[in-house]
Amino acid sequence: MFFDYHFKRYNFRAMLYAVSLSVIGLMAIWSATNQNQSTLNKQIMGLGLGLFLMVVLSLIDYHWILSFRILIYLVCIAFLVAVLVFGRSRGISTRWLELPVIGQIQPSEFVKIGVILFFSWYFERYQEKINRITVVGSAAVLYAVPAILIYNQPNLSTMIVLTVVVAAIVFSSGISYKWILGVLAVAIPAVILLFYLLQNGMIPFLRGYQANRILSWQNPELYSETYYQQENSIMAIGSGQLWGKGWNNTDILSVKAGNFLVEEQNDFIFAIIGEEFGFVGSMVVILLYLVLTYECLFMAMRAPDPSGRMICVGMAALIGFQSFANIAVATALFPNTGLPLPFISSGVSSLLSLFLGMGVVLNVGLQRKYNNE
Repeated sequence: MFFDYHFKRYNFRAMLYAVSLSVIGLMAIWSATNQNQSTLNKQIMGLGLGLFLMVVLSLIDYHWILSFRILIYLVCIAFLVAVLVFGRSRGISTRWLELPVIGQIQPSEFVKIGVILFFSWYFERYQEKINRITVVGSAAVLYAVPAILIYNQPNLSTMIVLTVVVAAIVFSSGISYKWILGVLAVAIPAVILLFYLLQNGMIPFLRGYQANRILSWQNPELYSETYYQQENSIMAIGSGQLWGKGWNNTDILSVKAGNFLVEEQNDFIFAIIGEEFGFVGSMVVILLYLVLTYECLFMAMRAPDPSGRMICVGMAALIGFQSFANIAVATALFPNTGLPLPFISSGVSSLLSLFLGMGVVLNVGLQRKYNNE
């Protein structure tokens, strides 16, 4: 099978975009952590290992990987259950596991990739029966298990990302538009009702801090204590103007240097990029996400079968939506959430999981079965 690959189709562009974002991330992390060598070294090691794993996976037939779909799904569930039982906490969240030799990991990041692989197989396996209520209902249950486990960490933002990714896979699976329109007919009124109930303090499934983040986004003047992170982020991005204040600057007027940002190496790292590299640097980052997402969709269009197509679409949705959501939070277009900026934010679990996913996508692009070639 290795010699059947069409190596002329190896997508070095996608690899270059991912590495470029990671290098920008190293620069931003170095500045955001005030030159913390330990944090930077972990990210560099994550980048090196991620590149290695991406290249290795790009040479392994994804059909062989999908043959372990049940095991992949069960391992994902096992890790999520282990987090709730044995997990380490930071503040109010329990999202991390401490493993021998490996150290601390965040399983939910890897579950995103596992879910993409599993559902890509699932909807190809039941392609001819895809519109049957038993197939759709089973898929809903299979999605709900990891989603509920992630929500209970609590990690609402990652659950939302997982939902968007699965929705993108379902949309690309060839399911009838009757199902899609039916879901939208329920979802849109439900969201409107949610905001109405939230305004009246009647949301039983949201925790207090989650509700406050949404309310502060709607009415920042009434919830200034919750909104200040986003307000300072906007200030930092705006202060960068066209070209920025310069990498790793210590200007007394810097929002970063004044410690006005929280989690600047993770959730609000785009504010660091905006302040230090300005509008031009910010647009370079956004453009890199756009072209990387496009490359995933381009490979989806040329995939040899539905499972390959859905893997690429799932990764495109993951990178595209999560990068948009992180930047939207940093610019107050979305309520405050705890999502990392793909390839850039500090965090080895997130970095490795993305490179693993991209490795599988690159393998889809290597397959020869395009237009009977």
